Amino acid sequence: MDIHFTVPHREDLEELMDIEYAGFTPDEAATKEAMLERIEIIADSFIVARDSRDKILGYVVGPVIPQRYITDELFEHTIPNPPSGGFQSILSLAVHPHHRGKGIAVKLLNELEKMCVRYQRQGITLTCLDHLVPFYEASGYCNEGESASEHAGKVWFNLVKSLK
Repeated sequence: MDIHFTVPHREDLEELMDIEYAGFTPDEAATKEAMLERIEIIADSFIVARDSRDKILGYVVGPVIPQRYITDELFEHTIPNPPSGGFQSILSLAVHPHHRGKGIAVKLLNELEKMCVRYQRQGITLTCLDHLVPFYEASGYCNEGESASEHAGKVWFNLVKSLK
């Protein structure tokens, strides 16, 4: 499968939201307003995987933050990324249901890591549910224990990949 990576565009919003809703419960998923804000403010850390026809296969997005762990406030409001340093957070990593199991999520993580090295980020940080911990550990992330997050009323785990 031919995959290329781009930044998102406003006209991608509906397609991105369809994938977001397919990958997360209504309580976990980003709102349309939050996704649009991410497109407009942090397109520099929003990577979209596309096929040869430019259809969206999946994406990874999150702001660059000064601290090691994600806080719940990040799901509500987006701030611009600093030019270098900090931790790249992942708020959403989602792949279209018809394209799961093809390694697209891993390719998105690898593309994000290349970008982080280029911008001298300290690492990549995310929270995930317990059943996803092995997936991230297989990609080099370290489980640093239960998160303080109360997002969607679930128990989340802090996973970090150091880059320095």
